[in-house]
Amino acid sequence: MASYSSRVRADITRWLQAGLIDASTADALTRDVEANERKSLSFGSILAMMAALLFGAAVLIFVAANWEAIPRLARVAALFAIIFAGYVGGAVLKTRDHAAIGEALWIVAAAAFGGSIALIGQMYHLSGDEASALITWGAGTALAAVALRSNPLTVASVGIADAWLFLRGFDYFRRTEFPHLFVVMAIGLFAISFWTRSQAARHLIILSVIFYLVLLFTEYETLQVAVPLIVVSALLFAAAIFAAEPVDGVLQLGGRLPLHALIGFLTGLAMIQFELAGDSNNSGFGIASAIALAGIVAAIVLGGRESRGLRWVAYAGFAFELAIIYVVMLQSMLDTAGFFLAAAVLLGLLALVILRVEKRMRLPSVEGAAA
Repeated sequence: MASYSSRVRADITRWLQAGLIDASTADALTRDVEANERKSLSFGSILAMMAALLFGAAVLIFVAANWEAIPRLARVAALFAIIFAGYVGGAVLKTRDHAAIGEALWIVAAAAFGGSIALIGQMYHLSGDEASALITWGAGTALAAVALRSNPLTVASVGIADAWLFLRGFDYFRRTEFPHLFVVMAIGLFAISFWTRSQAARHLIILSVIFYLVLLFTEYETLQVAVPLIVVSALLFAAAIFAAEPVDGVLQLGGRLPLHALIGFLTGLAMIQFELAGDSNNSGFGIASAIALAGIVAAIVLGGRESRGLRWVAYAGFAFELAIIYVVMLQSMLDTAGFFLAAAVLLGLLALVILRVEKRMRLPSVEGAAA
């Protein structure tokens, strides 16, 4: 099946031949389609990326396994040759209309760069730790993404930054301070994503920032993290709904800002609920739960019709709220049999709500097709 951009190009050619538009208009429309065309990954592209990663891993493992048998100068030369061949060869293939293979070679080069940091550092006994190596790897990959204007390399650099945040956040590197440097990383990578036209990287960065705030909350156990997250998420959701075009024109998230805002909103309220769950007085917990349920309903009413993903996040949030409300407020009043009965009733209620909402969301399209 032809893509949307291909069909539009065919229509532009047909309109031009029919005399409906002139040549300058056809040229302007074609340029606009090319500028806004979504570069989706095909199955072949995904396989090429997977093959590239496996090839890079195989080369590095081979080099590492024969490390002692290879002369020191040959080791360094081989590693740099892989990096050079990956980046240059990928660029050549990109210019010859082999984008998938070219991007795959860039991924091989980025993986080789990361392996080179570890192997050369071991060979020359360079000072530093794993965290510094990850930062260097991520910075080098981000620089390559800027130079080559590569979407996959931008996503890879975000993934490396996320790996660093995860390992530092869970004390894998025996850290002495919280990884606040991730904020700087996120801002820099978010800016790079506009140059490389990597919408996927922007989505991943926003989710990573939410994860960073969760780590920050667990580290300091303070509501000063949760409350701003709730407020900012609610404001972003409102802006994305009531000023959709200008907001998405700035952030370029493909209309998915409401989805991220809802995730942030529910995450902030979950922080508050976990904080207040142990209090003997459940009034604060009840208020937070009521706000969460009201926010879910508002999200479905305001943005659910346009976004199936938003609806499913809302359903998941609703199920979580039913579960946590039961655990905190009702568990002491029910025995084991009552638990299963309550669970059955809650799940049935959830299924009924989802079915009715999905039916209502489909009604306008059905009525429009009938008209």
